Amino acid sequence: MKPCLLFLSCKNIKEADKISGQLLKEKLIVCAKKISINSSYLWNKKIESAQEILLIMDSTEENYEKINQEVKKIHSYKTYTLFMTNINKTNKETIAWFKKEISRTTASVGWG
Repeated sequence: MKPCLLFLSCKNIKEADKISGQLLKEKLIVCAKKISINSSYLWNKKIESAQEILLIMDSTEENYEKINQEVKKIHSYKTYTLFMTNINKTNKETIAWFKKEISRTTASVGWG
């Protein structure tokens, strides 16, 4: 089990709640934090801006594809960004929490 953080911009709090709720229900993530953000980005060769909600989710690398599949079903954007970053170290209590709560179908590699 290799821990990771996932970052996903959502249209609004309703969408962020729906996505995080589904991922928690499926035990693909153990936690979701929601932060209001002001985004600026390039779209169709123009600079755009929007108020969005950033989801920061605690999960495992092994669950990325399943998470992406669930997000694709729910997300309102055709082109959303779901970024993953690895976690190299954490405390033993976090490891125990992940092992207890995360989907049992996840391969148990790494992390002892």
